[in-house]
Amino acid sequence: MPTEFEIVSRARDIVRARTDLCPLVAVTLGSGLGALADEMTDTVSVSLSELPDFPVSTAEGHDGRLIFGYLDGIPLVVLKGRVHGYEGYTPQEVVRPVRLLATLGVRALILTNAAGGIGEGMQAGDLMLLSDHISSFVHSPLQGPNEGNFGTRFPDMSAVYDPVLRGHALKIAKEENLPLREGVYLQTSGPNYETPTEIRMYRALGADAVGMSTAVEAIAARHAGLRICGISCISNLAAGISPTPLSHEEVQETANRVAPQFRLLIRRLAAAADAEVRA
Repeated sequence: MPTEFEIVSRARDIVRARTDLCPLVAVTLGSGLGALADEMTDTVSVSLSELPDFPVSTAEGHDGRLIFGYLDGIPLVVLKGRVHGYEGYTPQEVVRPVRLLATLGVRALILTNAAGGIGEGMQAGDLMLLSDHISSFVHSPLQGPNEGNFGTRFPDMSAVYDPVLRGHALKIAKEENLPLREGVYLQTSGPNYETPTEIRMYRALGADAVGMSTAVEAIAARHAGLRICGISCISNLAAGISPTPLSHEEVQETANRVAPQFRLLIRRLAAAADAEVRA
């Protein structure tokens, strides 16, 4: 059986045969943000299905493609759609695209997602900058033999979300008059939504939003030495807070409604992150 590094290295060689563009910044596009990829120029697209042993997304609205190109003149690679553990993949499989980005030379990763609001005063349509996360309810993607080519056995997680990149996001939001909250994100396994009692527990633990992705990707990215910024679109209020039953349709509807504001924030943040890692 090939190691994770061998799988990712083989994928890197396939991608490099398709494009020699080497962006320093990558963006994972969550629900409602796929149109950002359509605004890029001089693009080269690689489907994850073309990469041996890579997971393929089965979730609605997640294309599962790496798109290389330029956004406002900045070289960028976006992961249009992601895979989730609830699709039957292991944490190691879920984070393979992130590890591929690291081996391709990416130095900063912007993670986006749609999440359920838990924090006091949260409303559907809010944007939340991740200050930290809780990943204790899902398995770590670093379990098993350590892939030393990616990072150390026991990586520090005291500052997963880069404070400088977070500062840029807050500054941009203020300049563009975009409401941007800050909070702690909690990842669950899914695909079922949480019960009201679970939501009360998560709130007691300090979570402000809950979702089914992102934290394991952030762990793998931090393990590989990437600088990370995470932003959630609060697409619905969580169980016990929302007055109506939860549905994926509500998530998609809200994500699409706030997508223009979200895209504006991400495109300016990508430019700021590129300048930061080149400094």
